[in-house]
Amino acid sequence: MADCRYCGKPAGLLRTAHRECQAKHDLGRAEIVALVKAATHDPSTIASLQDASGVIAVQHHIAESDVRSLIIAGWERAVDGVLADGVLTEEEEANLAQIRERLGFSRDELDRSGAYTKVVQGAILRDLMHGVVPQRFTVTGQLPFNLQKGEKVVWIFHDVKYYQQKTRRHFQGGSSGFSIRVARGVYYRTGAFRGHPVETKEDVLVGTGLLAFTDKHLYFAGRAKSFRIAYKKVVSFEPFSDGIGVHRDAASAKPQLFITGDGWFAYNLAMNLSQL
Repeated sequence: MADCRYCGKPAGLLRTAHRECQAKHDLGRAEIVALVKAATHDPSTIASLQDASGVIAVQHHIAESDVRSLIIAGWERAVDGVLADGVLTEEEEANLAQIRERLGFSRDELDRSGAYTKVVQGAILRDLMHGVVPQRFTVTGQLPFNLQKGEKVVWIFHDVKYYQQKTRRHFQGGSSGFSIRVARGVYYRTGAFRGHPVETKEDVLVGTGLLAFTDKHLYFAGRAKSFRIAYKKVVSFEPFSDGIGVHRDAASAKPQLFITGDGWFAYNLAMNLSQL
């Protein structure tokens, strides 16, 4: 008979925890997460956040080593909450930053699920909505783009799959291929005539590379193909859950699709940059 992993008393046959202890433990974990999320809207509680989380941990049999991870989970939930309306206010950003600084979290810790990146993206969109070119993205290394004088990089997506719409044509129908004698020495060979043409459109993968958004252009750089598109040459942007479609203003231009992994941000970024 094993002991309960929470209270240390006998748990019963084939059991590792009492049901009431497990329920109490789960409730405590949820309370810590909720406490951090609430601090985003009430900065007066940030100073006591760590101590309050510690008290809950003791009362609910939560290991001290788990508290930090739970606070991070609360921070992630808070980020999702403030971005639910699509807008990150300066106050919300400041409160999230205060929690980070107070508890000494690193960027990597807070970005384990992409939450830190979401905060930066939210701030970038807020800048753009106010007509300000954001300076929040740090470029490391040499970029494979020939930027114009004074052009500013706002964001770069890595490992982006670039698709271009192609038109495929095939013939449907046609004859069985046998010959019919029409007159002496003249034969009408039905197999010589093909069916009617049918066109289908499909997205074909052209290559994978970097997709950069600047204050003037959209750049793509891959092994097979590299180019830039001026926002003023784009008729429309099409939102997808995992990417963005681009329709250029040219008679021969074909729809282009970029799979970035984050369609919401890519679309909102493109729309706001094109309206600067």
